[in-house]
Amino acid sequence: MHLGPFSVLALFELPELFAYLVTKALRMTSSATVFSAAPEPDTHPNQFALLKQRRFAPFFWTQFSGAANDNLFKFAFTVMVTYQLSVDWLPPAMAGLVIGALFILPFLLFSATSGQLTDKYDKTRVIRFVKNLEVVIMLIAAYGFINHNVPVLLLCTFLMGVHSTLFGPVKFAYLPQVLSERELTGGNGMVEMGTFVAILMGNIIGGLLVAVPQVGSAYVAIICVAAAVVGRLVAQFIPANPATDPGLKINWNPVTETWRNLMLARENIVVFRSLLGISWMWFFGAVFLSQFSSLAKDVLHGNEQVASLLLVVFSIGIATGSLLCEVLSRRQVEIALVPLGAIGMSVFAIDLYFASRGLPAAETMGVGAFIAISAHWRVMADLALLSLFAGLYSVPMYALIQMRSQPTHRARIIAANNILNALFMIASSVIAGALLGAHFTIPEIFLFTGIANAVVAAYIFLLVPEYLLRFVAWVMTHMVYRFKVTGEQHIPTEGAAVLVCNHVSFVDAVLLMAASPRPIRFVMDHRIFQVPVLGWLFRLAKAIPIAPQKEDAALYEVAFARAAEVLREGDLLAIFPEGGITQDGTLQPFKGGIMKILERANVDGITPPVIPMALTNLWGSYFSRVEQGGAMVRPFRRGMFNPVGLNVGAAVKAKDLNPDALRHAVAGLLSV
Repeated sequence: MHLGPFSVLALFELPELFAYLVTKALRMTSSATVFSAAPEPDTHPNQFALLKQRRFAPFFWTQFSGAANDNLFKFAFTVMVTYQLSVDWLPPAMAGLVIGALFILPFLLFSATSGQLTDKYDKTRVIRFVKNLEVVIMLIAAYGFINHNVPVLLLCTFLMGVHSTLFGPVKFAYLPQVLSERELTGGNGMVEMGTFVAILMGNIIGGLLVAVPQVGSAYVAIICVAAAVVGRLVAQFIPANPATDPGLKINWNPVTETWRNLMLARENIVVFRSLLGISWMWFFGAVFLSQFSSLAKDVLHGNEQVASLLLVVFSIGIATGSLLCEVLSRRQVEIALVPLGAIGMSVFAIDLYFASRGLPAAETMGVGAFIAISAHWRVMADLALLSLFAGLYSVPMYALIQMRSQPTHRARIIAANNILNALFMIASSVIAGALLGAHFTIPEIFLFTGIANAVVAAYIFLLVPEYLLRFVAWVMTHMVYRFKVTGEQHIPTEGAAVLVCNHVSFVDAVLLMAASPRPIRFVMDHRIFQVPVLGWLFRLAKAIPIAPQKEDAALYEVAFARAAEVLREGDLLAIFPEGGITQDGTLQPFKGGIMKILERANVDGITPPVIPMALTNLWGSYFSRVEQGGAMVRPFRRGMFNPVGLNVGAAVKAKDLNPDALRHAVAGLLSV
C-alpha cells in the first residue's frame, strides 16, 4: 500500500492528542476576544490587531517559536563547541562555518520539494507536520546536549535546516490566503519583525543558558524541547487552509524541480526580479551579520557583550523598519518603499565605513565603556538605520511576490526564492572571505557592500521601472503634497478597467499611480512627453501618447489600438477625457475618444468597467498651469505639503456609458 508524505503523522499521535486536549481546555477557558473569528477586511486599525485574529495569531506565534528555537539551538551548540568542548576534528575556528553550512544545505536540496508539498496539501496540515518534526528533532538534540555528543548535534543541525526548509514556503504562502490585500503588508511586517525578535531572543537565551557551569547544556536541552512542544500546541489553533493545487504530481528530483521552479518564477518578470532583489538583501545582510564579531573585537575593541549589543541594535532596526511599512504604505502593497530602503541601506553602510575606519586603538572594553564613547553612537546609529531601511526594502518585496504569484504555484515561487537566498548567502560568505584574503579591512568591506548595493539597486529598478515609478509617486504624495484617497476600494485589484479622471496638472498621472495598488497604463497628450524629466518618467511608465486626429492621424489611430490592447490583456488604463490640462481649474467637456476605446476593447460583448475619479484642490499648486498667449505659465503657487485629494467613485453602469454621463460622474466626485 502506498503511503503519502503525511502518513508519518501517525508517528506523532501522542503529541497530537495532547495538543487536542490542551486546545479544548483553552477554548473553554479563554475569552472570545482572544482569538476572534476572521473579520471583514479592514475592520481593524493596524497590523497589531491581527494578533487578536485566529487566522493570524496562532500562525504568528508558531513561526515565532520555531525561529527562536532554531537560533537558540544553533547558538548554544556553536558556543559549546567553541568554548566548552575540545573536538580535534572540529576546531573552534571552523565550528561556526560548519554549523552554518549544514543548516543552509537543506535549502538547496529540498526547497523545490517543500514548495510542491505546500501547494499540494492543506497548509495548516503542513505546518503541524513540520512542528511534529521539530519536537522529534529537539528530543534527539536533547540527547546530544546532555551527552555532549557533537555528531548527533551536527545531525540535528542538518535536520533543523530541513525543518526550516519545509516551513519557508508555507510561511509566506499562508498569508495571502488569510489576509486581504490591504492587510498583506502589515502581516508581512509583523512576521518579519517577529522573526528577527525571535532570532535575537534565541541567540541571547541560548548563550546565557549554555554558559551556566555544569548544567548549562541540560538547560538548553530542556528549553529546546519545551519550545518545540509549545510551538506544536499553538499550531493546533491555526485554522484549516485549503490546498491550492491538490492535483499536483510531486517531482521528487530536487535538481530538475529546482530548475523548473526557477523557470516558473521567470514567467512573471516582476516577480522574478523581486526574488533577485530579496536575495540581494540577504547577501547584504549576511555580510554585516557575519562580521559583527570581528567588527566588535578588531575595529571597535569591544568584548563579546559588545558583539551582542551590535546584534541587538541590528535586530531592533529590522523589526522597526518592518513595522513601519504598513504606516508608510497606507496599508497597501507599496513597492515605492523598496527604492527608499535601498537608498538608506547604501547611505548608512557607506557612512558606517567613515564612522568606524579611524577609531583609535584601545584596550578591550565592555558595554558600559563602549557606549560611553560618543564616536560609537554613530556606529550604532548607522547599524540601526541601515537595518531599518533593510526592513523597508524587504517587506514590500515579499508582499508583491505573494500578491503577483498565481495561487496554484505560489509556494513553489517562494521555494525558488529560498533557493536563490541560499545561493546569495553562500556567495556573500565567499566574497567576504576573498576580500578579507585580499587584506580589505572590515570597514572597507562595508564600504564595498554599500556601493555594490547602490549599483545593484539601480540596475534592478531600471530593469523593473515599476519600482522607480512608484517611488516617484510616493515622494510626490508624501513630500510634495499631503495626499488623501477616498473610495480606493473601487479600484479593481484584478482584471481590466478604465480609470477616467479630470486633468488638472502635469503630475496627475503620478498621483493616480500612488493611489492604485496595480500598475496603470496612461493615454496622455503627446506634448507632455516633451516636458523635461516628466516626459522620461512617462515613457518609462509606457504611457501611450495621443495627438488630435487633425494634427497626427497616424499617432491618433495607434494610440487607440494600443489602449484597447491594454484592456484586452486585463490591465488598468487611465484616460483624461478633457483632452488636456484645464486652463482655469474648471472641468472641461469630455471628448468621445473613450467610447472608441471601449468599443475596440469589447470582448464577447463584455465592456470593461469604467471607474470615475476626481482630483481635488490641485489647481493652483506647483505643477498646475494656465495658458496665456500660447505659453504655459504658473497661475499661482501653493506651498509645500499642500493638501490634495483623489475621490474614486463606483463603476459607471454600462447603460450610462457616454461622455456626458461620465463627465457628470466625475463632476459629482469633485464636491465629495
